[in-house]
Amino acid sequence: MRSMFYVLSALAVMGLAFWAYQENYRTQNAIRQAERLQGDIGELRQTLAILRAEWAYLNRPERLMDLAEINFDRLGLLPLRPQQFGRVGQVAFPAAELPDLPPISDPVEVIGRFEEDAQ
Repeated sequence: MRSMFYVLSALAVMGLAFWAYQENYRTQNAIRQAERLQGDIGELRQTLAILRAEWAYLNRPERLMDLAEINFDRLGLLPLRPQQFGRVGQVAFPAAELPDLPPISDPVEVIGRFEEDAQ
């Protein structure tokens, strides 16, 4: 009976050793994959930072103004003026989709004076 116990104990130890060996390799593989993903995330963050810097550089107001002046003949871009803005009531909404909106009680002064004041 004792020999049977020793054999079963030895088999259990060998089985546990085999299981621990496999888990060790799975863990190392998962760690390598996580490190690779962290490296990819770092590279993508660097790329995103570069793209954001380029976007900020390309959208400088001075540069855009120069481009608008250079391409004025082709694009016909002009500076915005207060007269180009309208009121919400001037926009034609489809009648079927227009919800019942309460009247605007406190209008916000946008440019410095209202259109009625200008007339």
